[in-house]
Amino acid sequence: MQRSSFGDMQCSVARTLDIVGDTWTPLVLRDIALGISRFDAIQRNLGLSRKVLAQRLRLLEDHEVVTRTAYQDTPTRYDYRLTAKGKDLAMVLVVMQQFGDKWVFGTDQAPVVWHHLGCGQVSRPVVCCDSCGEPVGPDDALPAAGPGFDEKQNPELTALLASIH
Repeated sequence: MQRSSFGDMQCSVARTLDIVGDTWTPLVLRDIALGISRFDAIQRNLGLSRKVLAQRLRLLEDHEVVTRTAYQDTPTRYDYRLTAKGKDLAMVLVVMQQFGDKWVFGTDQAPVVWHHLGCGQVSRPVVCCDSCGEPVGPDDALPAAGPGFDEKQNPELTALLASIH
């Protein structure tokens, strides 16, 4: 089934879903972020078809999330690596992992933990304010119209924002 495109929506979440909004793409991205970088290794790890994996990798390449570099000539085989854009997108997965660790597995049963290279301790990522450094959650900030906001495309959100500010 062909999924809907969100490319015309005036929403950063919707447009990001155009890149990662299927079942397999976030897992492909996760594997590459963890260092599983070769097609066959990703395919083996995830157990998805070669066709689906090739489509997902092509999508990630088209969106400049990953790059590929040949490591073998005959037949040509590639390593896949995250671009700067891909590293930013991979942080979304780290936050999803944090959710799963807390609400699905329980933090004492987390399948993978992260050791911070700066101090060597196990660390959980925290979203924080880039101005003051304080942690920020949904109850700690209010949405406001940004420079790309279009009131005509977002009548419900326009009304909500007007009631907040």
